[in-house]
Amino acid sequence: MVPRRLLALAATLFTSAAIGQTLTAQSPARASQPGRATKVASVEGVDEYTLPNGLRVLLFPDQSKATTTVNITYLVGSRHEGSGETGMAHLLEHLLFKGSKNHTNIPQELTQHGSRPNGTTWYDRTNYFETVPSADNHIEWALDLEADRMVTSFIAKKDLESEFSVVRNELESGENSPFAVTLQRMLSTAYLWHGYGKSTIGTRSDVENVPIERLQAFYKRYYQPDNAVLVVAGKFDPVKTLALVEKKFGAIPKPQRTFAAGNLLFPTYTIEPTQDGEREVVIRRTGDAQLLMLGYHIPAGSHADFAAVDVLSSVLGNNPSGRLYKALIDAKLASSVGSNRFQFREPGMLWAQAQLRMSQSIDSARTALELALDQSAKSAFTTEEVERAKTALLKNIELTLSNSEYVGYGLTEWAAMGDWRLMFLHRDRIAKVTAADVQRVAAAYLKSSNRTVAMFIPSAQPDRAEIPAIPNVRALVADYKGHAVVQAGEAFDASTKNIEGRTERSTLPNGMHVTLLRKQTRAGKVVAQITLRHGTVPSLTGKSMTGSFALALLSRGTTQLTRQQVKDSLDKLKAQVFIGGATNSAIVSIETTREFLIPTLELAAQQLRSPRFDAQEFENLRRERLAGLESFKSDPGFIANVAMGKKLNPVPRGHTLYTSSADEQAEDISAVNLDSVRAFHKNFYGATYADFAAIGDFDAAAVKQTVARLFGDWKNPQPFERAVRTYVKLDSSSLKIETPDKANATFLVGENIEMRDDDADYPAMVLGNFMIGGGFLNSRLATRIRQKEGISYGIGSGFSAQSLDRYATFQASAIYAPQNVERLVAAFRDEIDKVRKDGFTTQEVEAARLGYLQARSQGRANDDELIGTLVSRRFAGRTLAWDEDFEAKLRALTPAQVNAVVRKYLDPANMITVRAGDFAKNPPPKVVP
Repeated sequence: MVPRRLLALAATLFTSAAIGQTLTAQSPARASQPGRATKVASVEGVDEYTLPNGLRVLLFPDQSKATTTVNITYLVGSRHEGSGETGMAHLLEHLLFKGSKNHTNIPQELTQHGSRPNGTTWYDRTNYFETVPSADNHIEWALDLEADRMVTSFIAKKDLESEFSVVRNELESGENSPFAVTLQRMLSTAYLWHGYGKSTIGTRSDVENVPIERLQAFYKRYYQPDNAVLVVAGKFDPVKTLALVEKKFGAIPKPQRTFAAGNLLFPTYTIEPTQDGEREVVIRRTGDAQLLMLGYHIPAGSHADFAAVDVLSSVLGNNPSGRLYKALIDAKLASSVGSNRFQFREPGMLWAQAQLRMSQSIDSARTALELALDQSAKSAFTTEEVERAKTALLKNIELTLSNSEYVGYGLTEWAAMGDWRLMFLHRDRIAKVTAADVQRVAAAYLKSSNRTVAMFIPSAQPDRAEIPAIPNVRALVADYKGHAVVQAGEAFDASTKNIEGRTERSTLPNGMHVTLLRKQTRAGKVVAQITLRHGTVPSLTGKSMTGSFALALLSRGTTQLTRQQVKDSLDKLKAQVFIGGATNSAIVSIETTREFLIPTLELAAQQLRSPRFDAQEFENLRRERLAGLESFKSDPGFIANVAMGKKLNPVPRGHTLYTSSADEQAEDISAVNLDSVRAFHKNFYGATYADFAAIGDFDAAAVKQTVARLFGDWKNPQPFERAVRTYVKLDSSSLKIETPDKANATFLVGENIEMRDDDADYPAMVLGNFMIGGGFLNSRLATRIRQKEGISYGIGSGFSAQSLDRYATFQASAIYAPQNVERLVAAFRDEIDKVRKDGFTTQEVEAARLGYLQARSQGRANDDELIGTLVSRRFAGRTLAWDEDFEAKLRALTPAQVNAVVRKYLDPANMITVRAGDFAKNPPPKVVP
């Protein structure tokens, strides 16, 4: 399960999404009856009901989705933990996947239903969710699962004995991150008494020693209907689903909460005292880059000031126009800067950060960072910078409101903050923020006495930041009505035949391929992708880093617009444009709406055809990359993956497929110059071998005309030829790499296989790998190494084959405590041996087949995934008829066929293993005879 720890900052952002339709006139608010729901509120398509047992239910249908998300949130997180209980909420989250009365093998069921599930823990709440195909049987199963494990989960001692070491491994993984450790130390220094100063993952001693009885009591107190919020989002029948909720959850009695029973839900009442001076904490650990953070206490997320604080954070941390960027990056005092804030139920934190290379002075950076923040507390904010921040924040809100799946997750945070309607209230507050508001909150909270970096300094006249009390949330939202309901999309059939039948393909005179799939989407959403291809292996040899810089600089300004002007333009267009790719390609991913699609394409074309290649941006990029490499140099995962890449793909340095080490990359980065970058773009870029694809609500004729106008005359100066991947047979070998002072280790296994994805054996290998290391905690590797033995938090495998080359790879990976390396290797080899010797059972194959096909169907229902599939199929000379044929072959597979193919190709004699970790300091425990 994904932890909501220090790195999970998305939990504090506006992660809401598209709002579903309200219940129809045929489903009026129900009267309060035993087990029956009573309608409480309705805002912008979100309908709230309550059951007599206290469960709050939020429904928002979206017929344009082919999936449904069921998300239940319990209003308990690490904030509620007492002495000796740190990490208990998160540990309990793990145990709820171990089974309940009527769902004894939850990972297996999650995989069989093709779900996209998880559970997460944060400071104010814990949640569990499943996104499933929208068929009635899947929705009913998901509701039944959550109702069952609400009150009948096993929470057994035997499960705790294996799972606590998995959680400990997860804890150790976080300890490898300088950012996570620094942020946690800042919080624990800033909060002397409040629970927000404790990490959600907990402390090692509590995780290792908590009695099962305390977990069981914690579960019985907080996991009850009167402490939960159920969200159903996506494609479903509101009336039928509400009836199901009443049936599944209504039968759960409301707990009799008494002092004698020990199950009273007391509100947390610890208030962090007003900070009375700067505080400082210094962390000394192995690492390769310096990190500086300055934190300030701020009001609760529901407070009226928080909208202005949100804008303040954006004004400070925006790149490249933000105040921190100008103060440190332009002055060459840091390699990267930023700011963020925690939006909690109770008073949270705003912080600024700067990453530095080892050659840069942290004292100079600290002085500059403190000065920039102190000046911000005193100097006026301009209307331009405030409106820029508001435009970006509101754009992100509007874009996320076009996806009901995201709101299914996002409402979790707002419900935990006091009420889900705060999501809309916060949006409205941001729209009203003025420059004067930002100045006021900056002056109120950016005080040196409210700052955590620091030492105690006596002051004759203390100047302290008084944090306001938590507002009365019910009063805030009592009469709130919200805006109009977002436009709904069509009920789209995501089958291969329907997609293929509605897809239109054409080719421009210069060779560019155009693929269009029109459909009515929520809020008129459109996703598009531009893929440029260029060069050959000989012409690109030795130019990988130059090409990488040319690619990265495409998004940093055009000849007509600066980097900031491009960003401002995209915000005004309510569009997201991301440019990525490789040495021989550039891939532009676009998300916008019908109204702004054409101007967004025009701006993207300007970025591709007329990049600015600014000297200052070039140097900033160089420093950012060098600093990033320094932070990776001692990371076990990065080091192990580099070693594996060199083994599996033994090509000479300079080849486009070569895997470079950190030192090699640093050498190449230092050697790149701006003239060579400009020349690379001029000599290679064009649209002769390009693809354009779009899915969503748009005028096809207008889009084709625009694409022809923007790219139809742009030809590649040199020919393109893809880099051919060649199978190389490898002998078994093992590599052990020491990474001192790293609490978490990495284990990788790799094997080259001579196969293409249209070979007869390919479907069986795909299904075989899914059973070995795929699925959700339900594969052979996960069941043995995580579920049973508790060695690894993250364990799995992958199999991929090329469409045009006879080259495939099988790879497996795990993270673990270094002292467990021998146990991990032995367990992995034993599971592979069992697969080769005994094979898979008929039941395993049938369950895996069903789950894998459901997952593929979900992928086609997601436009962001589907667009990549359409482009890759076109490049391989295929249509989705290939997918239909592949899935038919999967359905026809017998267990004997799968077992034979897996035995044929998975050969330990050809497998490479790489282990990276601090093994010298953490030897395996001695076995006592």
